[in-house]
Amino acid sequence: MRIFNMDTNLKQNWLSEKMSPNTSLSPLNKKKGGFRACINDFYPDFISGRNSPLLQAYSYNRVGFHPQGLLLVTVQAYSKSLQPNLSMELTCIKGRKAFMFYTSLCLLALGAGGVKGSIAALGADQFDHKNQKGAQGLASYFNYYQFSATIGSIIGVTAVVWVAMNKDWYWAFFIGLVTAFIGFVVLALGKPYYCFPPLANSPVVRISQVIITAVQNRNLSLPGNPDELYEIDDKKRDPSEEKLLQTNQFRFLDKAAILRDGTNPEPWKICTITQVEEVKILIRMLPIIASTIIMNTCLAQLQTFSVLQGYFMDPYLGSLKIPTASIPVIPLIFMSILLPIYEFLIVPFARKFTGLPTGITQLQRVGIGLVLSIFSMGIAGLIEIKRRDRALENPAEPISLFWLSFQYGVFGIADMFAMVGLMEFFYKEAPSGMRSLSTSFALLSLSFGYFLSTAFVNIINAVTEKVTPSKRGWLQAPDLEHNKLYLFYWFLAILSCLNFANYLFWASWYKYRSDGKGTEDRVPGWEGSSTHNTQKQ
Repeated sequence: MRIFNMDTNLKQNWLSEKMSPNTSLSPLNKKKGGFRACINDFYPDFISGRNSPLLQAYSYNRVGFHPQGLLLVTVQAYSKSLQPNLSMELTCIKGRKAFMFYTSLCLLALGAGGVKGSIAALGADQFDHKNQKGAQGLASYFNYYQFSATIGSIIGVTAVVWVAMNKDWYWAFFIGLVTAFIGFVVLALGKPYYCFPPLANSPVVRISQVIITAVQNRNLSLPGNPDELYEIDDKKRDPSEEKLLQTNQFRFLDKAAILRDGTNPEPWKICTITQVEEVKILIRMLPIIASTIIMNTCLAQLQTFSVLQGYFMDPYLGSLKIPTASIPVIPLIFMSILLPIYEFLIVPFARKFTGLPTGITQLQRVGIGLVLSIFSMGIAGLIEIKRRDRALENPAEPISLFWLSFQYGVFGIADMFAMVGLMEFFYKEAPSGMRSLSTSFALLSLSFGYFLSTAFVNIINAVTEKVTPSKRGWLQAPDLEHNKLYLFYWFLAILSCLNFANYLFWASWYKYRSDGKGTEDRVPGWEGSSTHNTQKQ
């Protein structure tokens, strides 16, 4: 699966070395990538309806976009005429060079988004959620999913980067092209064997029906007994729909399930309580999504400024020179070791106490990731002080590149907890017809984090240039040694602390969905009094 991400750091370093080493381009590239991902990850379920023929065709086409994008990048890396003249003063690329470059980036974004936004949900759909064996398999699946992604990334930032540095850039991109094409073929060949949920209606239609009907019924009074709200018989229910019980949050929306006297139950005039609860679930998820954006902003900085730090540090481990593009292998190694430990040791141990197939709840797992991201930014600030002081005192002997392993390692563990927890949380809590949409919420948070990264850089520079004696922003100096990058890292650490407090509030407020059976997703032999309808984080 991760072959679609193997070339991420390769492209970033190719942009830095071949297109422009200007550090200001890093946030810009993140901003453009975030914009494409926002649209690309959010579209399929929301417009087409999950697993509709249109969506399936669209998804396969999007997966095919990735090899096409890699083909264009490979050609551009091979042809000197399509690359900027590095002997000239740095300027924006124009004409056919710019057209081919941005076209390849758009195709890569469409292809990667097609995989990331649907492959996790497709794999999870192969498990039967209604029995305990399937529930435990689903909990393990997301850990295996992240583990396979990690192994693929390790190959990408080590072996493929070695090819790029010692052979040529186009050979590295060609490897990505071949593996992406193989992945596309394997995915297509497996289509007859996949388990697909029943076809569902477009979520945008169902959501619109609830909102419009609730507004139309705004002058009606809610019944004292929730059982009087409209619901259809299970025998008449659409096979793609799971029955949900009524909850007391956002009671205004319940008015969409009031059947007026003398009216027939027709769409756009009445909604079932299950349909109303689906909208409530999406609304309850929004604060959780927003609470993880700051963490992804920190991730964006590690992928830009921390990589830039590596260019001005000693890359040698003994006689072995480590390419700067391979720095991200540090958190990946941590993750590849800790994911099996978490799956085979920590989860079974925690399961004995909680009775949950996942060991701990998804929101608790996300919370651990948010806490670790705070420590990562604090450590990053300390490492930058050490690097900066050495560079000013003795530029000929910079500190080792491996000092960055501390901030990268801690954040890698944070990402292991938070990203897997988010994907599993959104998948399990979302209505059945919106699950690939919900797993894309984690990527949506990532996209907004990249947007916010660019905004913070610009805001910090605009504010600090007015208050500092030098009249220069923290990140506006022409070189890192005269920047205040460590203060920017600590600003993100403080912001992450405030964000974690905000997350605790919303995680405690969140009410888990009910499946209409009054049962909780626990392993056999566990006895407790709480139910999914009342459990809170």
